[in-house]
Amino acid sequence: MKEGIHPKYYTAKVVCSSCGAEFETGSTKQDIRVDSCSNCHPFYTGKQRFAQAQGRVERFNRKYGTQQKDAK
Repeated sequence: MKEGIHPKYYTAKVVCSSCGAEFETGSTKQDIRVDSCSNCHPFYTGKQRFAQAQGRVERFNRKYGTQQKDAK
């Protein structure tokens, strides 16, 4: 590695603003603040709301008539 061209590498403290969880990681910044982390994000906690997306699909099908009609 060349001398003098690389940024300093710190052990950074990451703080979640939603749940207050703290953990350490490596970064070029000393402190990092995030909006959501793996402790509180719906994707990781399994608390996603699929019912809302399902309602959107049904509304789309009603609006554009994509329901199958009986073939004669």
